[in-house]
Amino acid sequence: MIPTRIILRAVPVSGRTFMRTYATAASTTPPVQLFGVDGTYASALYSAAAKSSSLDDTSKALTSLKTLVEKDADLSEILANPALSASDKKIVVETLSKSVSAPTVANLLAVLAENNRLGLLSEIIEKFGTLMSAYKGEVEATITSATPLDSKVLSRIESAIAKSQFVGNGKKLKVSNKVNPDILGGLIVEVGDRTVDLSMSSKISRLNALINEAV
Repeated sequence: MIPTRIILRAVPVSGRTFMRTYATAASTTPPVQLFGVDGTYASALYSAAAKSSSLDDTSKALTSLKTLVEKDADLSEILANPALSASDKKIVVETLSKSVSAPTVANLLAVLAENNRLGLLSEIIEKFGTLMSAYKGEVEATITSATPLDSKVLSRIESAIAKSQFVGNGKKLKVSNKVNPDILGGLIVEVGDRTVDLSMSSKISRLNALINEAV
C-alpha cells in the first residue's frame, strides 16, 4: 500500500538547499512565486499543507509560533544561533513542536533544524502569510508614516487605494500602518509589489540631488 503521508525532504542543488514536496496527490502550486531560500521553504510548506487540506491549521500554527518567538527574546537568539549542536536542535524542535498542532509545521521545524536553517523561521512565516493572502484573494497594502495615522485618515487612504488600479476586481484589501520616523513626513504606500514614495525624506533626497547636479 502506498503511504499517503506528506514528506518534506531537503535536496542540495548547486551548493544551496531547496525543498521538495512529495505526496500521492497531484502537486499543488502556490498562488504566487516567491524567491530566496525562505520563499522556497514557505512554498514547500504551502504545497504540503494544501495537499493535506490543512492550510488554515498550518497558518494558525505559524501565527502562534510567531507570537511565541516574538515574546521570548532568548528563543529568538537560540534560533538565530548557527552553532547549535544536533542535540540542542532536537530539543528546540521538540519544544516548539509541542506548542503547535499542525504536523506540517512540526515537519518544517525538523527539516529546518536538519539543514541549520532555524534562523529563517520568522522570514518563512512571513512569506507563508504572503501565500495565504494571495490564496484568499487579499491585496496587502502597507502605509508607512512618520507617526501613527488616526483611523479616519487611514480609512480615507484605504478607500482611495481600493478604488485604484492597484486592486483588482473581487480582491480584498488588507491595510496596515507602519511607523518610521526616518521618513520625516508624508507617506510611503506599498501595494503588492508596487511602491509610491511620497515621503518628505524622499523629496529632500531628490532636492539634494538636483542641487548637486547644479553645482
